[in-house]
Amino acid sequence: MAAFSGAALLFYNTAAQAHVKWFAPYIVGARPRPIATVLANPWFWTGIGLVIAFFALTRVIEMNRFGAAVHDGLDYVSAPLWRRLDDYVRVTVGAFFVAIFAVGGVYLTPDLKTPAEWVSWLQLLLAACIFSRRTMPIAGAGILLLWLLALRDYDLFHLFDYLALGVGVAVYLILEPIKDEAWRSHRFEALRWGLAIALMWSSLEKFAYPDWFYPLVEEKPFLTFGLPRDVFIPMAGVAEFTMGFGLLWTPLIRRLSAIALLVIFTAAIYPFGRVDLIGHGLIMAILVAVACDQCRVTRFLPNIKIHLPAIPAGLMAALVVFTGAYWGLHLAFYGPAGFTGPPRMDHATHSHNPEQPHGPGAEGIGAPPTKESGQ
Repeated sequence: MAAFSGAALLFYNTAAQAHVKWFAPYIVGARPRPIATVLANPWFWTGIGLVIAFFALTRVIEMNRFGAAVHDGLDYVSAPLWRRLDDYVRVTVGAFFVAIFAVGGVYLTPDLKTPAEWVSWLQLLLAACIFSRRTMPIAGAGILLLWLLALRDYDLFHLFDYLALGVGVAVYLILEPIKDEAWRSHRFEALRWGLAIALMWSSLEKFAYPDWFYPLVEEKPFLTFGLPRDVFIPMAGVAEFTMGFGLLWTPLIRRLSAIALLVIFTAAIYPFGRVDLIGHGLIMAILVAVACDQCRVTRFLPNIKIHLPAIPAGLMAALVVFTGAYWGLHLAFYGPAGFTGPPRMDHATHSHNPEQPHGPGAEGIGAPPTKESGQ
């Protein structure tokens, strides 16, 4: 039953993971839906219950001889990549920067537009730095620099979407060339934590702003698999948050969570096209690395995570921390009323084209959203 529940959540969420800011207009400063409304949604708690059951079953399997057999099977399949995992990560991170250079006019991700052409060339330079271990730390520092540069044009709250993942990749690029193995051994852990935090944070948009997703599900109704949109969207948010949480738990839970998320993001490529592939390419590469990670050690709170009751307790604690931070910081930045003006359609997330029909008819790369407009 728990396995079926986990599969059902995966099915519901399969095509829902395109980042909404890449495909539909949004207003970051708009007042989010009250957290009490989110907590009163029965579908939210249904999803939470299904995932807890799935994680608990996985942990039970992990504690007996079948868990070792599952790990051995995953190790056997992933062994060729595991032996060259650093090469794989370096190549895919470098390829990501080449791809966004080719797209042009963005900081690190499709929705952070910039008219500054030199930004694209800087990202190509960072790609070149990754292919030498001596210059990898420069690439790591460059990622943090690009995030700081984006602060000139975008609100800090908006850029929180990309902070954790950027820091995780930057720390990996800094740690990988280090000769001190005590520090270097944490490089894959940095990637995993950065991705997990990024997923949990970005998933909260589905609870705070479900209306942002309405244009997508209206244009592509097959995404909901026949479910009402107000059932599908919170369930998808729960799946994204909890699978991100799973990346921080015990070895088998984090490996299976990575595989599930990889299936989800891969399935989203077909309906959303090249923009989704480029934007999520780095995430997918890290998920492969997590799934291939043969380390069976839990370094953070190992004496707590081994117990089954820690799963619901840890998940509830994570929900409290992240929802408190999201709604609390939004209140601190924008006030109780938020930004109430109309969205500036000429400053949407992309220019109009067949793959993103919600965009305006403007030509070229466009200009960054203005802080005055609240977009």
